[in-house]
Amino acid sequence: MSVPRQADPPPEEEPELTRWRGTATDPEADRSRAEDTSPEAVARLRRLSRSLLGDLLRGHRKRLAAAVALLLVQNAAAMAGPYLVMIGIDRAIPPLRAGDPGLLIAVAGAFAVASVTEYAARRGFLALSARIGQAVLLDLRKQVFGHFLRLSVDFHERYTSGRMVSRLTSDLDSIAELVDGGIDSLVLAGLSILSVAAILLWLDPPLAGVTLFAFPFLFSLSRWFARSSASAYRRTRDAVALVIVHFVESMRGIRAVQAFRREPRNQRIFVALGDDYRRTSLHAFRLIATYSPAIKLIGNVTVAVVLCYGGWRVLGGQTEIGVLAAFLLYLRRFFEPMQELSQFYNSLQSATAALEKLAGVLDERPAVAEPARPTPLPTGPGRGELTFRAVSFGYRTDTPILRRLELTVPAGQTVALIGPTGAGKST
Repeated sequence: MSVPRQADPPPEEEPELTRWRGTATDPEADRSRAEDTSPEAVARLRRLSRSLLGDLLRGHRKRLAAAVALLLVQNAAAMAGPYLVMIGIDRAIPPLRAGDPGLLIAVAGAFAVASVTEYAARRGFLALSARIGQAVLLDLRKQVFGHFLRLSVDFHERYTSGRMVSRLTSDLDSIAELVDGGIDSLVLAGLSILSVAAILLWLDPPLAGVTLFAFPFLFSLSRWFARSSASAYRRTRDAVALVIVHFVESMRGIRAVQAFRREPRNQRIFVALGDDYRRTSLHAFRLIATYSPAIKLIGNVTVAVVLCYGGWRVLGGQTEIGVLAAFLLYLRRFFEPMQELSQFYNSLQSATAALEKLAGVLDERPAVAEPARPTPLPTGPGRGELTFRAVSFGYRTDTPILRRLELTVPAGQTVALIGPTGAGKST
């Protein structure tokens, strides 16, 4: 005889979906300090994440110093190119009189040396930073996994295995993505912006003054993007964690899901969570789609204004054409890194949110901490004997399961625990 399939429940949102979105009736259900989104908690997680990052990098100070030195050499070599172009134009091939072929050859040779130096420094930096990054990721993986093992049972009762999988996979992958492909570009872009700004002021202060008109727009736009993207990527990390949680919990309990005909309900919950993840990701990408073209537009307008004003100064004999050419080349190097920052900023924000969640998990403390000075086991005739005296135990959300347990188990004896369901046998 076939068992009739139960009718699907109505399509409105059900309690399970509400629970998966983190608004269960019990505020402690499936929550931890890593999932608290109050302003005070977010600020605290940021402090914890900075402290965690400092602890992870503390053992790599020498390598970090070498990496910074290589990065400075690379930046200096890159900044030498436009300056050499200026010298070649103004001194080696001046108009209206014979040029200086020797100086032109020397400038070309210096340009080649600068290019080779930039290549060697970048190659060394990438190799060294990759070594540091992978060592930091390994330390972080071991620290998070070991901390999960040490946390008490009550933490694992409310913090689902799916969230633990998310911490050790999705969050660590976000940090690895930044370490592998973004952190060098982020740091180099910051160095390039500072270096170019100083060189522009040194080359031609009036032309540099013209570019200052773009700074209020750049500052306002960057501040808006930083503030908006920080919250957007935190919501994205929360959304992807819920997707992983529901997938892991559904697959782990697949027998119960199929036995109670929960496939349609679990499917609807998963679709809703996936749609929420899609919306949060789209919002983050819309921020990038606004920021990056706006930076490019401001840069192109600034270059056009500088070209007009600089050309007028060249025609009036107030500056040289080589200075204008170098100024325009440096100006492009000023705005291009800012456009790259918008591409890598999503990796930075995603990794920052992931590091905050990992720091929140590592800040959890076991309900029953390991003693600082554990009592050594006896070595006399009573070695191996186990005695309980007035032991009580209960989970945080339940009434006490064991009340004043009195029990003595002699060494070598086997004890079987029997009793009705809920009596505390598993405990």
